[in-house]
Amino acid sequence: QLQLVESGGGLVQPGGSLRLSCAASGFSVDTYGIGWFRQAPGKEREAVACISSSGASRNYADSVKGRFTISRDSAKNTVYLQMNSLKPDDTGVYYCAAEYLGGCPRRITRAPYTYWGQGTQVTVSS
Repeated sequence: QLQLVESGGGLVQPGGSLRLSCAASGFSVDTYGIGWFRQAPGKEREAVACISSSGASRNYADSVKGRFTISRDSAKNTVYLQMNSLKPDDTGVYYCAAEYLGGCPRRITRAPYTYWGQGTQVTVSS
């Protein structure tokens, strides 16, 4: 059974950092494109970052460029989202999602992703 489990969320002050993890089971992250999305209260889910199945392509939403970094550890079958210089607008539930042999276009959308995790809450507040 394919499963994604996010972890690493929490409460952090503005300017702080968090590293989110997306642990995969039942499949290899080397054969799936992985995307990170977030959803703030009362807002639609939006794309944050993605990495292609090959690992060669990585893209970010304009709002997080230069602050967030997506990476992959094949040995741990886990994808990470390093979040630095966090702002209150980064608050929301963060989800990871997987697409078999997925790419990572500059304009990241939800549509191609088949499998989704349950999310982890990130709150940026003083």
